[in-house]
Amino acid sequence: MPGTAAEPIQEPADANDASDTAAPARGKAGAARGKAAGSGASTAAARLAKLGLRRPVDLVLHLPMRYEDETTVVPIAEAIHRAGLGLPAQVEGEVVSNEVTFRPRRQLVVKLADDSGELTLRFLNFYGSQTRQMAEGVRLRVRGEVRGGFFGAEMVHPTVRPVLAGEALPDRLTPVYPSTAGIPQAYLRKAIGGALARTPLPETLPQAVLQGPLARLQLRPLAECLRLLHAPPPQESEAALADRSHPAWQRVKFDELLAQQISLRRAHAARRDKTAPTMPRREGGLLTRFLAALPFRLTGAQQRVVGEIAADMTLPHPMHRLLQGDVGSGKTIVAALAACQAIDAGYQAALMAPTEILAEQHFRKLSAWLEPLGVPVAWLAGSQKAREKRHAVARVESGEAQLVIGTHALIQDTVRFAKLGLSVVDEQHRFGVAQRLALRGKAGVAEAPAAISAAETVPHQLMMSATPIPRTLAMTYYADLDVSVIDELPPGRTPIVTRLVNDERRDEVIGRIHHAAAEGRQVYWVCPLIEESEALQLQTAVETYETLVAALPDLRVGLVHGRLPPAEKAAVMDDFSANRLQVLVATTVIEVGVDVPNASLMVIEHAERFGLAQLHQLRGRVGRGSAESVCLLMYQAPLSPTARERLATMRETTDGFEIARRDLEIRGPGEFLGARQSGEAMLRFADLQTDAWLVEYAQAAAELMLAHYPEAVEAHLSRWLGGREHYLKA
Repeated sequence: MPGTAAEPIQEPADANDASDTAAPARGKAGAARGKAAGSGASTAAARLAKLGLRRPVDLVLHLPMRYEDETTVVPIAEAIHRAGLGLPAQVEGEVVSNEVTFRPRRQLVVKLADDSGELTLRFLNFYGSQTRQMAEGVRLRVRGEVRGGFFGAEMVHPTVRPVLAGEALPDRLTPVYPSTAGIPQAYLRKAIGGALARTPLPETLPQAVLQGPLARLQLRPLAECLRLLHAPPPQESEAALADRSHPAWQRVKFDELLAQQISLRRAHAARRDKTAPTMPRREGGLLTRFLAALPFRLTGAQQRVVGEIAADMTLPHPMHRLLQGDVGSGKTIVAALAACQAIDAGYQAALMAPTEILAEQHFRKLSAWLEPLGVPVAWLAGSQKAREKRHAVARVESGEAQLVIGTHALIQDTVRFAKLGLSVVDEQHRFGVAQRLALRGKAGVAEAPAAISAAETVPHQLMMSATPIPRTLAMTYYADLDVSVIDELPPGRTPIVTRLVNDERRDEVIGRIHHAAAEGRQVYWVCPLIEESEALQLQTAVETYETLVAALPDLRVGLVHGRLPPAEKAAVMDDFSANRLQVLVATTVIEVGVDVPNASLMVIEHAERFGLAQLHQLRGRVGRGSAESVCLLMYQAPLSPTARERLATMRETTDGFEIARRDLEIRGPGEFLGARQSGEAMLRFADLQTDAWLVEYAQAAAELMLAHYPEAVEAHLSRWLGGREHYLKA
């Protein structure tokens, strides 16, 4: 069928100004022209593909980011009267002069006149063709903002179009589309207009759904909404189009959310069809011995989530669970118990962390717990020497290493597991989709979920995050996951007091450090950059280290940052953990995983430069012992409104879920999703801050369609996701 969703994009006839591309090539010259035109078309197609525009329906769903009103023309005198108001105006007149001047720099100056007055058009960057296009006597329609220039009213780099006298004005607003280098708006408009004309847009929502759970929404037909959004008549509310509250936008957002919810539910159901190793809890086995050896009791919340995870792992289909817990809530012990259950059942477990410091911290802690119980633990990281790495890889492949801990090194092609039954991904939002899929693939599973047959065995997967996911986000992006929450901190933790300190009080802060060290406590001082940035004018870690060494001669001060050689980094962290250093100056490499109970003071320099989630993670490095802990957020005035709001939130609460909720309000969902979307945004139009109310309608419609309308489901997913579903399955 012509113009279907699967059909590749057809180039407009005048792509890249190759107006003769449709003519048959004659002789060598014609062949060369045809070849050049074909090359131009393929280049344009490649550029469109960068925007995710590969099919005609992708063009149809590439919606304007704003509009220009070219439906009216005002006299030049009226446009000049509006000068300085910041409002664009469209005028029409005849070119009375056209001159290239060289003072103060090369520029094209064109004088345009109508019956009411004269206006200067100024072009600082221009081509020779533009000089000819705006020759004396040519009639132009020009749109831009009029400003008061040195020589009178002018437009700088306006939009210009030659017209004939009396030529009709457009009867629709002109769309302005998101674009990329090499794709001009005129080309996009023509390509999208062509796709709209030839692409069928049949309704994918069955009447029973529209009149059932969606009746209150009174949704308009999608085809009607898309045509309106691409070319709205001037009487439509520009404000409603701009803020996307127009009913046409509502339909588009709903359909997008519906595609996402259907896809997530299908991913969840598809996992139920896969095979995973069953891992019953064995009385008297490793799990029992490990629990008996612990010097503390699990909290009620830890016991609850351990039970949820353990139950999942006894089932013959793969677990896909997100473990959420605030900083310091004890997620690592839960992961260790899950690993014990897998090892008890004869399988290997793998734990992947985003940074070497965090991975090594896990390795040390889990080795200390499990190796005395006879569990061989292997360590894999990019910084290892070749011989060490070969030895570790051999232990993993032979099955000797029952628990494997590491960074991205775990997913290298050279690493093969003998019998991987559980993969644990810590700080999962810090990894890309492909990386998370690759770890799952170490059990012999193809990377693309669509390629996994029901007969293939996949490992259970546990993902951990200390960045709590707000409910709205969990409903929208994590509906395919089972979620466990540790909502209780271990006993003995003292609340962290957070204070805001102006940078001008630096000397007082250094005095506070000396006092803490005199009482036997340790201190973190966190800086955002390693070396001086003139643009940001921030204190650097190296500079701060030197300042503190000079100011505190009787204390031992250490420095750690991402560019230190791994061995040096490990040595510094060892010294701090063993209390051989009283002060640790660091960049954000210590954001996660560092656990030194004796550290009770955290200074975060230029706190206004950090995001809320990062500030909360950093603050969580203290408050891990019984001593009262303090976090000083040192800022440089003046503060922006957003920075002021972030710092106020940190001072008011230590509740990670409340902080996550406010962070979603301030920054949007990117902080929580990380690389989950991996360049292919799953939500382009819906905004969780304004459209969360639509999610429940989308969930209800998804359930009904999956149960009773499989053909409509396929048509809807093909239109909206076009093969990108796997990004939601990691």
